[in-house]
Amino acid sequence: MKFLRKLSMLAAACIMAPAIAQADATRVVFVTHGQAADQYWSVVKHGMDDAAKAMGVNAEYLAPETFDMPAMQKLLDAAIASKPDGLVVSIPDEGALGPLVESAVKAGIPVIVIDSGGSELSRKLGALLYMGQSEYDAGVAAGQKVKALGLTKAVCVNHEVGNVSLDDRCRGFGDGLGAEVPVLQGVMDPTEMKGRIAAHLQKNPDTQFVLTVGSAGADPALAAVDEAGLTGKVKTGTFDLSPTILQAVVDGKMEWGIDAQQYLMGYIPVVAFDLLKRYKLAPIADYPTGPGFVGKAEAASVIELAKQGVR
Repeated sequence: MKFLRKLSMLAAACIMAPAIAQADATRVVFVTHGQAADQYWSVVKHGMDDAAKAMGVNAEYLAPETFDMPAMQKLLDAAIASKPDGLVVSIPDEGALGPLVESAVKAGIPVIVIDSGGSELSRKLGALLYMGQSEYDAGVAAGQKVKALGLTKAVCVNHEVGNVSLDDRCRGFGDGLGAEVPVLQGVMDPTEMKGRIAAHLQKNPDTQFVLTVGSAGADPALAAVDEAGLTGKVKTGTFDLSPTILQAVVDGKMEWGIDAQQYLMGYIPVVAFDLLKRYKLAPIADYPTGPGFVGKAEAASVIELAKQGVR
């Protein structure tokens, strides 16, 4: 009987142990401007989920339903009030979000900035580090690649005009190309986006290259060029990756996709904040994740990873 009682107590302890560990687990909250349903941001969330599972961390992903700064402010304010062990935030609008990030830091909540905001702003606000790429420099590199093709007439399709990071992509593209590049204001709806790109190509028949600043514009751009019978005549390139984009690169319908390796933006902050809570270990430098140009030579090997949601 004593053995049975001890066995029962041991079993109860084993059952309770995970609950105790879970209650004491590191808690990390992500607040971004991108919905998890978006191809780009779904990869970020995938990285967050994988790291949380591997490390035994409680992680939450919050984002407004559309690119909406007041809505994001409310989510960020609520996240700060919940006092997480770590806060991960994108900053597409310094004026709207900067003061809240500063308030989190003053409240003793460590912050990592991802994707939007950049190194200088992240340090200014007191964040531990910035993870992502210099969007302006990535745009410059894209412009230089197009210039090397001997092309000068281009358009930059921006589905979120006003998002500083995407605006920087277009601005850098024009500077790298060394020519004036009009910005076509796009939308998230793929049908309307395709119509806007088609209308621009019809109105500007001398267009030689279409750059989209994300996968939201890439698929509609490919469709618009194809339906206009301009495949091979008007070249395309895009920021970010997706299975469709990579297949288009393999097929020679798109020059390249610019990879920001955003899976890392979801994964690494979870690990960093867990190490900070458990061992008081803090990163001391920014973590550049891109840009990386995925062209025809590399695209085929990356497609399966994109389908898995990690590229």
